Amino acid sequence: MTEPKSTSVVLASASPRRLELLKRIGIDPLVIAADVDETVLPGESPSEYVLRVALDKAHRVVNSSAVRDAPTGAIIISADTSVVLDGEILGKPEDNSHASTMLRSLSGRPHEVLTSLVALDLDGIEHSFIARATVRFCELTEDEIEWYVSTGEPVGKAGAYAIQGIGEFMVESIAGAPSTVIGLPLRETIELLRLAGLRWP
Repeated sequence: MTEPKSTSVVLASASPRRLELLKRIGIDPLVIAADVDETVLPGESPSEYVLRVALDKAHRVVNSSAVRDAPTGAIIISADTSVVLDGEILGKPEDNSHASTMLRSLSGRPHEVLTSLVALDLDGIEHSFIARATVRFCELTEDEIEWYVSTGEPVGKAGAYAIQGIGEFMVESIAGAPSTVIGLPLRETIELLRLAGLRWP
């Protein structure tokens, strides 16, 4: 095993939740947003999809001019999260009506959350991992769904909910790490960054 060589991280994501999770473990990364096409390709499985999107984010940042501001030897990490119900990816809701439809479909049922991680090390080698968690929602009433959607929290959230926010009231149980559902599984993130050469803690 080679000696860790880096103490710097670039987060290829504009997600405040991922940034907060990294800071929670003492990592204060340079944030460079990565705008990529998140359209699901024909025949693409949920695991193939989340890994491809995370890879696209990492490589978009590597090839951007903004990366010049990164410390020398920084490791780039990216992630993508998808909510999967009956094998179908539930993306971010298009509007309030779409969010309500998603929440009705999740009500009283378990679903899977996949979060992919990609780290590009100092030699440009890709390290990747997919973490999984199963979330079960309680039975939701129409009034609860309407009220939750009215808070605005489902906007921009995979599956139209956020367990780190108001949406926690809908969750009956989680099998797996809550940080996987939030968008950055902490244990796997630490291991992947170490594999890529990060000195931590």
